[in-house]
Amino acid sequence: MVFSKRKMKQFLAFGVTIVLVICLYKSWGSPTNGVSHYAYDDGDSSAIGGEDNAAIDQEHRRAGPSPERLVLSVADRRGQKQQPNDDAAAGQAEPLDDVELALAQSKPQRPPLRKGAFVAGSAQKRHQVPSLNDLGPDDLDRESRLNELHEAKRQILKLERKIQELEGRIPRKYPDVTFLNYKNRKRILITGGAGFVGSHLVDYLMMQGHEVIVADNFFTGRKRNVEHWLGHENFELIHHDIVNPLFIEVDEIYHLASPASPPHYMYNPVKTIKTNTLGTINVLGLAKRVGAKVLIASTSEVYGDPDVHPQPETYWGHVNPIGPRACYDEGKRVSETLSYAYAKQEKVNVRVARIFNTYGPRMHMNDGRVVSNFIIQALQNQSITIYGSGRQTRSFQYVSDLVDGLVSLMASNYTQPVNLGNPVERTIQDFAEIIRDLVGCKSKIIELPAVEDDPQRRKPDISRAKKYINWEPRVPLQEGLMKTIDYFRKELARSNHSQRNIFVPETTEFRSLL
Repeated sequence: MVFSKRKMKQFLAFGVTIVLVICLYKSWGSPTNGVSHYAYDDGDSSAIGGEDNAAIDQEHRRAGPSPERLVLSVADRRGQKQQPNDDAAAGQAEPLDDVELALAQSKPQRPPLRKGAFVAGSAQKRHQVPSLNDLGPDDLDRESRLNELHEAKRQILKLERKIQELEGRIPRKYPDVTFLNYKNRKRILITGGAGFVGSHLVDYLMMQGHEVIVADNFFTGRKRNVEHWLGHENFELIHHDIVNPLFIEVDEIYHLASPASPPHYMYNPVKTIKTNTLGTINVLGLAKRVGAKVLIASTSEVYGDPDVHPQPETYWGHVNPIGPRACYDEGKRVSETLSYAYAKQEKVNVRVARIFNTYGPRMHMNDGRVVSNFIIQALQNQSITIYGSGRQTRSFQYVSDLVDGLVSLMASNYTQPVNLGNPVERTIQDFAEIIRDLVGCKSKIIELPAVEDDPQRRKPDISRAKKYINWEPRVPLQEGLMKTIDYFRKELARSNHSQRNIFVPETTEFRSLL
């Protein structure tokens, strides 16, 4: 009985102790009016001390304070001692402007931790992601403008792609070509067809209704010389160096592949020789395999600095085999030799045209030739430069006359070399003065040192062309020069790639009227 009374006293003391501990916990553990330090806010700062928070606090009180929470509470109290005026500072903060509010609303809301709360890595995140208050109005405005700019660019690119897609559905318009049936239509290969002379020959043959295949390595040729035919059912462009064999089925071949101006063919002499030897062998071999007719474009340079004037086809020439022009002069002479060797041994049907000085639209602006140099210098009001005394002579033909001669020679049965040039001889000084007057400038004409192995006189004897192919030049010098000057004037006026300078080919009917 005594033992039981003692036991009852112990139980009563233990109960009183529990009551006192609970009372002390209520008064010591809730310094913020009973709000728990460990509960997450529900996103509404005005709800502090409300019913929801009170319920959370009651749950935490039932569970009792864990060691982790006690430690965090102590850390929070230390932070409060270091920053005693947090509430005051928060009360003095400036309100957010409209831009900040819009940006804040656009960002996903996260429930912030209440005072004293701690999440692993949160301090690190606060360093990585700047708060809204750290951004000034200028930064927010700049960011908004950048976003608008990116969106505008995206919309523009989308519209451009749509326009390109729609333009691709529209059939391209080409010059109206003559229709030829399968009996009269020929498949014609033009090596160097993207060059100055080759592109005009392409225009002529396309207008006649033939199927034209151009092979060019674009050393001096340009794609835009023939771009107005790209996509046409009768036209095909092949990026190919004729030094390498070409396997194709054709009826006729115009072999024009070779740089023709001194700066171009002297830039790579070995390549020039290969084009005129290996390239000619490949062309003649192709003609042998498929039974095609071949026209070899030779040059008046085979006569060198001539001792005979004017130069007939029977003249063997006066050429320096080791001079700076030899790569072109001797290359063309070997090309002629190969042609007649194939004709004799392999029965290849060949034609050889010895082309004299030619000018016209699509000339390369920096090819170093007389006409292009003089026109460019006159249009830019620069001094017109003459190499030598200016008394050396040349005979210039317009490019359409040359094309007529090439086509006539190919269609003929004559197999010996034929001169194609203008028999009207003029001095270089005269050409400079004529071009200066046509342009209407006041450029001075100055003389520079003469070029090595530069021919002093050049005039073709075209008796053979008149007799066997019924050809002679028809375009007057001033008319051809005006067309060429107009082309170069437009070329110099271009400031971007979209400004096209396409020389539209003349129709067959218009050329026949001329």
